[in-house]
Amino acid sequence: MDTILQSLWRVLALIAAFAFATPLWADTQVSIGDLEPADRSVLAPGASVYVLMNYETDVSVKLWARPYANGVEVPALSNASPQYTGAGEALGWFALSEAGSVDEIRIKAGGGDPYREWLVTSVPVRLEWNAEGQTLDSKAAWVDEMSQAQTAQITAQARHASESGGAMDGLIPAGFLVLVGGLLIGGIALPLRSAIRWRGGWRIAAFAPLGLMGFVILRIVVDTAIDPTSHNLWPFEILMFGTAAIAIVVALRIARRILGVR
Repeated sequence: MDTILQSLWRVLALIAAFAFATPLWADTQVSIGDLEPADRSVLAPGASVYVLMNYETDVSVKLWARPYANGVEVPALSNASPQYTGAGEALGWFALSEAGSVDEIRIKAGGGDPYREWLVTSVPVRLEWNAEGQTLDSKAAWVDEMSQAQTAQITAQARHASESGGAMDGLIPAGFLVLVGGLLIGGIALPLRSAIRWRGGWRIAAFAPLGLMGFVILRIVVDTAIDPTSHNLWPFEILMFGTAAIAIVVALRIARRILGVR
């Protein structure tokens, strides 16, 4: 029996190890299709290097091109990224604002739940920024085309996220008000129904949560008439006392069932 359990644990451990060892980045592949300007260029500080990336991904990711020198990331301005899925072309760019050099471009991806960033691929280059470098006034046609497409994609995704968030913002207060209304009605109707049907001390007990709800509602109405700002959080009062009233009646009904009261 112990041998069987040990074998089972080994199998489960291997399955778990394989699941957790399968990296998210295995589902994302990127290759560099073109550079503008070309490798071994000398640029003026502030001039950008544009990277055309061919991607294929099974997950939604963002993609960036990052400059490195001697294995250390070089401080630079870099592109914002829309979300990419499927296969296609993406634009990355970076620019050194001061004199410096870059010997490697690393393509990084970000995404997943929980969110993380990882290295997808890298390519060796030799790029330099100094006062005598070119300003790159004219660029390849694909740079402008990709820049416009990327800007439009980022704007569309931001608008969609804003509209989705706005819809949820509207649903949450509406759902909360429905909950408050339900607790208000239930906190009155349930004790009242019980008080009508029950007899003796049970009826008196049922009137207790009903009186509680009546007192809370009356206090809100009177205090608000005197000072409109006195109960700005009145829905939470209804939420709290309505829940308490219903809980009391439910407890009484459970007690009646246990005691066999009809």
